[in-house]
Amino acid sequence: MAPERNENEGEDVVDNGVLATTDGTETTGIGIVEGVTAQVEVALPATFDDDDFDDDDVVQGEDVTLIEIAPVREVPDAPEQSPLAAEEPAPAASASVASASAASVSAASVPAAAAKPAAVPAEPATPTDLDHHERVRPRTSEITLQSRRLGDFEVDRESSDLLTADRLLDPAHVVSPEPEGAWRHLVYTLSGRRINLGDSRHARARKQLDSRIAAPLTGGAKFVPVLSRKGGVGKTTVTTLLGMALADAREDRIIAVDANPDRGTLAERIGRPSGKTVRALVRARADVHGFNDISQIVARDHTRLDVLASDSDPHVSEAFSDTDYRDVADVAAHFYSVVLTDTGTGIVHSVMQATLEHADELVIVAGLSVDEARLASETLTWLESNGYAERVRSAIVVLNTARPGAALVRADELDAHFRSRVRAVVRLPYDPHIASGSAISFRDLQPETREAARELAAVVVEGLRASSVAA
Repeated sequence: MAPERNENEGEDVVDNGVLATTDGTETTGIGIVEGVTAQVEVALPATFDDDDFDDDDVVQGEDVTLIEIAPVREVPDAPEQSPLAAEEPAPAASASVASASAASVSAASVPAAAAKPAAVPAEPATPTDLDHHERVRPRTSEITLQSRRLGDFEVDRESSDLLTADRLLDPAHVVSPEPEGAWRHLVYTLSGRRINLGDSRHARARKQLDSRIAAPLTGGAKFVPVLSRKGGVGKTTVTTLLGMALADAREDRIIAVDANPDRGTLAERIGRPSGKTVRALVRARADVHGFNDISQIVARDHTRLDVLASDSDPHVSEAFSDTDYRDVADVAAHFYSVVLTDTGTGIVHSVMQATLEHADELVIVAGLSVDEARLASETLTWLESNGYAERVRSAIVVLNTARPGAALVRADELDAHFRSRVRAVVRLPYDPHIASGSAISFRDLQPETREAARELAAVVVEGLRASSVAA
């Protein structure tokens, strides 16, 4: 039993059982170990300063009792406590913890051989209690790793991206390409390749047009149908020339699909028919797994334009519907960048609805006559009133000269009329090579015809690029 509290204690004693001053005083505290009240004697030094005490110092000549204090917890079958402990449980526990803390600090500096066994044996504390009372060590801040160029580490060192051709090559020894143009090339040759006057104006314009046609297209495949409400205005011819101009200047794949429900003649205009038609692709669409599979069905021109012919049998061609066109369009979109569609006469046949749904840009063909021009303008009106007003504003009208000689109508008036409704108007001159109705060779066309076809291709690519940016 702990001694009874002295009623005559001095002012140095505080109500909670802790001395106000501990200068050279030996004190006795009440500690609770596993629910049992125990008397603990601790000798405190006269002065104690953390700054004067190192972890490696050993205290000599001090009698220190090493006491293992288990955390205070409730024990159901605890033995009967003393009246003093029952009367003031909180101060007693506080005094015990304070005394034990001081004893633990002193005991840490005493060698293991000098430590005395614990006064009261205690059971090992549970992991939950240890986790509750252990001191958590703060984590160090994480280090963020960043990649740097060589110049970021050392000022005098350079990275490899600074070795450019403009920096390393001597302009005096760089060989420029040979100039294009008769007399410019003659001067270049006679001067021993020392005088290079550059390309002629015509050559520069041609290269600039090539650059416009070969401009990259973003996104998936682009669909460009060629429309006409009247037959005989050159719709198939315009589709062929546009496809050849695109395939001749671009590096990606171009295909022209003959979607005429009646018998179309698109494949006959390239002179290299494959013997297979669009119906063959519809039947074999599930077996097309690569470009080699589809290349066996299409016909290829010398400009690398692929053509998918229509059926020559009118009874079979009538069965080609909008569903079939969607199937063909899905297959073509996997292997081609631009898909041209030679539509049938009119705009209300079975394939036209699916064709307009896939269209990214429209090309409308108009002849140089009063009725042909009026039908083309009415086509624009029909499209605007049926939900394709945006496509009409970005469309292209081709004024095709299908007959030789001077036209009976004023082409400038037609040009001004259609420019008020669409984005661009391109004039296609008369060419006897086309008028013959035979296969078209792009390199055998007249320069004016070939230039007009290339201008049409450049305008189409510019429209497709603008629609991709807007989307």
